[in-house]
Amino acid sequence: MAYTPSDHLKSILDNLPHQPGVYLMKNAAGKIIYIGKAKSLRNRVRSYFTSSADGRAKTIRMRDQVAEIEYILCENEVKALIVEESMIKQHKPRYNISLKDDKRYPYIRITWQDDFPRVETTRRVENDGARYFGPYAAMWAVQNTLRTLRRAFPYLTCDREITGRDERACLFYDIKLCNAPCIGAVNKDQYRAMIKELMDVLSGKSEDVLARMEREMLAEAEALNFERAALLRDQIKAIEFITTRHKAVSPKMTDQDVIAIAREEGTAVVQILFIRNGKLIGSDSRQLENADEEPDEAVLEQFVTQFYADASEVPNEILLPQDIEQARIIERWLRDKRGGKKLEITVPQRGDKRELIALAQRNAAEAMRMIRAQYETDTTKHEEALAELQRELNLPRIPNRIECFDISTTQGTSIVASRVVFTQGVATKSEYRRFNIRTVIHDGPDDFQSMREALTRRFARWKDAVDNPPTVEPGGQDKDETWKKLPDLLLIDGGKGQLGVAVEVLTAFGLTERVPVASLAKQFEEVFLPNRPTSVMLSRRSPALYLIQRVRDEAHRYAITTHRNQRTKASMASKLEAIPGIGPKKKRALLKHFGNSIQAIRQASVEELCRVPGINRVLAETIHMSLE
Repeated sequence: MAYTPSDHLKSILDNLPHQPGVYLMKNAAGKIIYIGKAKSLRNRVRSYFTSSADGRAKTIRMRDQVAEIEYILCENEVKALIVEESMIKQHKPRYNISLKDDKRYPYIRITWQDDFPRVETTRRVENDGARYFGPYAAMWAVQNTLRTLRRAFPYLTCDREITGRDERACLFYDIKLCNAPCIGAVNKDQYRAMIKELMDVLSGKSEDVLARMEREMLAEAEALNFERAALLRDQIKAIEFITTRHKAVSPKMTDQDVIAIAREEGTAVVQILFIRNGKLIGSDSRQLENADEEPDEAVLEQFVTQFYADASEVPNEILLPQDIEQARIIERWLRDKRGGKKLEITVPQRGDKRELIALAQRNAAEAMRMIRAQYETDTTKHEEALAELQRELNLPRIPNRIECFDISTTQGTSIVASRVVFTQGVATKSEYRRFNIRTVIHDGPDDFQSMREALTRRFARWKDAVDNPPTVEPGGQDKDETWKKLPDLLLIDGGKGQLGVAVEVLTAFGLTERVPVASLAKQFEEVFLPNRPTSVMLSRRSPALYLIQRVRDEAHRYAITTHRNQRTKASMASKLEAIPGIGPKKKRALLKHFGNSIQAIRQASVEELCRVPGINRVLAETIHMSLE
């Protein structure tokens, strides 16, 4: 059914201006649910209410809730971008992509504007004349860096006024962690020269500093000043320890941030590598909320906008894995933040920069894997998701055992049903099963009939296991155990039609009262229940929705894996048949000898192939070369 806006909304849409600005969409309660920017407010806002928007479930869900639209005119697109970012941060609308946490990165701050600069840590960068170095991924990394550098550059840490006329220095002077300008041990110029070298090291320009220290160390050793030479040696080691942790990744001494993205199910993780003076000084990954159904381009654009809004330092170049629509506007905005200095957003296609993107993508994928692993082991989250699922679906008990069925078809010929099992929110892979569908192969693909066959076979095995329990020796394994257990929730991948088939099968086995059933339709992620005319729409941030999405996606992945293995096996069998000299008899001999494993034949040596009856060395070499 086509969407028709209310008369009130239609009036607003008909009178929107063609100027740049920011628009705010509100629900019936007056709450802002989405904020966006536009070069032309009229064109952009009206696009949500046309038939072309109907292909995106998230847009449809949001559009159905819009009761009011307000807008703010801006001078240009850059101003609109600034206003949009500020308002998203303030209101946190439900449908906007947002960074999961609003943490500020730690920096090293050196008060260069002072006569005797201090070295501090901070999370806030201001235009106060101080020099800032970073960002670092964590405060512990900053503290470790400073602890090491202080052995090479014994800077001030006290808050006393430095006159050079104090009677005595503090303990740090005695243990060589301060060079005591307070008592005049060094003067202002000497102290600032030391801090200047410290800043060079933090900037990745340590070569000149190390060369100077090594010359001095050799000179002191030749003059038999071994204590001073040993001190310089220790300082050199400290600097080398810091600089070796910064991997050289660019032949040019450039400042770059390298950004990549990893997606899985409804989660998006963005990885950023911080490169300063051609050296990788740190990295971090950030998870984004509400990024499901959004293209990578939109996720990257929102990340760049939100991340650099509070960034104290913007590099010369930002490398992205793909183009974003607002790249030139964001460039102009970031150049203004840099005081008009040059900045480029680039999408490298080859060379060293493309390799940096690949490195960031590998790190993003690893960060995603860690997020998944942490979730898998977080029993508290599992308990919350299961309790919410019971409450939202009105289940008679906590769904500690969930079985999910999915149908997968390859070109209408090979149909596979998969069953996966999740126990207390965690995949139980030992109980995964596949069903090669037999009843509909000659009639063309029929998902309903395929689902009926798979469920019928599953519960027929339950009935057989209960009615005819096998005799199991002590310490032995009951192979029917997986079929004896009934699920606390039977989850079907599909809509009302697939749900109806499941209910019919459960009725046939007298299990409608014992096995709760639901289906999950992918387009809008709706949950359908028996005898309920409307679907259940779980919150997009709901742990329960996240759980059943994982279960459904795992069932689909398992079915796809079966098809891939079948295609590989069929392809290898075809290659075997195509080898000159291999007829049906020798093919059977090969398969029998290698346990019906095409892969084993492929990996066999020429000597192993010669042991098969009827295979001589010449033919064995031909087989080996053909399958290699």
